[in-house]
Amino acid sequence: MLRLPVVLTHAHAAACLRDLGHALATEPGAAVLDATALSTFDSSALAVLLELQRLGVGLGKSLEVRGLPTRLLALATLYGVQTLLGAGPAPQSADAHA
Repeated sequence: MLRLPVVLTHAHAAACLRDLGHALATEPGAAVLDATALSTFDSSALAVLLELQRLGVGLGKSLEVRGLPTRLLALATLYGVQTLLGAGPAPQSADAHA
């Protein structure tokens, strides 16, 4: 299972995408991305998630995102990209800075 970090802001996005993209490429078959640890983020987190989905398609793999913080899901809805994420909200609301 792949995991998002606790902090995913613009300053961390490139490194996070590089690391998770590599991990996604080595996952056998469908991949699951756990977002439950994510607590501090900005819109760069959406960019990372969308790019990981794109990479997954290119690799012929599906990517399911689990435990997306409620505020990040709301941001994705605001931007109209929620259906592209393959994601659901976290079981409990997480504080975040979007």
